[in-house]
Amino acid sequence: MRRRDFLNSATVLGGLAFVRIGSRAWAAQNPNGASQRLVVVFLRGAVDGLNVVIPHNDPAYYRMRPTIAVPPPGHEGGALDLDGHFALHPQLAPLMPMWKEGSLAFVHACGSPDESRSHFQAQAYMETGTPGVRATSDGWLNRSLAALPGLHNPTEAVNFGPVMPLILRGTMPVASLPSAGGGGVRTAEMSTTPLVHTAFDSMYSGADSMSVAYRQGQSAHARLMSDLEQDMSEAANGAPSPIGFAKDVGHFCALARQDPTIQVGFFALSGWDHHVREGGVQGILANHLRQLAEGLAEFPKGLGANYRSTVILVISEFGRTARENGNAGTDHGHGNVMWVMGGPVRGGKVHGQWPGIGEEHLYQGRDLAVTTDFRTVAGSVLSGHMKLPAAALARVFPGAPNATSSILRA
Repeated sequence: MRRRDFLNSATVLGGLAFVRIGSRAWAAQNPNGASQRLVVVFLRGAVDGLNVVIPHNDPAYYRMRPTIAVPPPGHEGGALDLDGHFALHPQLAPLMPMWKEGSLAFVHACGSPDESRSHFQAQAYMETGTPGVRATSDGWLNRSLAALPGLHNPTEAVNFGPVMPLILRGTMPVASLPSAGGGGVRTAEMSTTPLVHTAFDSMYSGADSMSVAYRQGQSAHARLMSDLEQDMSEAANGAPSPIGFAKDVGHFCALARQDPTIQVGFFALSGWDHHVREGGVQGILANHLRQLAEGLAEFPKGLGANYRSTVILVISEFGRTARENGNAGTDHGHGNVMWVMGGPVRGGKVHGQWPGIGEEHLYQGRDLAVTTDFRTVAGSVLSGHMKLPAAALARVFPGAPNATSSILRA
């Protein structure tokens, strides 16, 4: 090991020195350690699932997205074919090896049965696991920890980020680490450069009708941008951007290799609320997807043999409208795509029931419908992978539909 790598690892692990002490004590009692792990990555802001796992064989996709659609496979900058009907955004190319080896799957038209398009409310429902019930104060990941069999250790769950997420709040302790990513959402990438603003402000500073109209337009633009920034801030919910995600995943993998008692990891990434200039092959979404893919690709590399006993879920509070809006972006929608990755996953398949996005199939005339409740996917991982008994699963997801085991290998 190079000296620099050793020092980096020592810094990361030294920040949780008590984890190593705890793991030695635990290993003495349980020589096999905790072999099953679950990692949840929450994309705060409602990622556009239709531009992630692209229904390129559905003609409505290209009709509804004249400027932001990703070209079909075989075209320049085209999507990466998955099964002849769906394709992956080209910036997610680092994940194709996992798809081909069968450890990456998707569940399309998946999401919450609650129809809220409020970031705050929808995220809360997805984190508590009780859609439509506002009174729930703890998160389903914390309830899952409490339900896991055996003794409990303070380092069973690790959260990356400056905020303790609702999904991990509850009676069980959680270790928190700072994220390598920058905080908040960058709105500058949607704005005209200051030099351009200054030049136009000087040009239209007079009392003539064109100058007055310009200033009124600028005032209206400022109000709209203020509203948009407030919406994006709410969507971020304190989560960092995806910029440092790969480094955070590397840190988690180092900790997981050191400490067999770590059973749960959580990452939240912001910047997915693309109302304006979302882009297609290139653009804001594409840049974020590249950083996301680089981070997710670190799991099999960093975990090594432990990847075979790890499941990673990638979720977002809701999807985006099927049609692009007048600002070359998309607005708050309903159905989305859920990612499931890891050694136990029955990958190389897009699971779920695809409803189509033709006019007659859209939810409320605008959105991809939800045909799979996200709790059935998470529940199948908790029961089939984390070995939660049926009674415990009912406490984690009260009132949820029955979980299905089709997402995992037999």
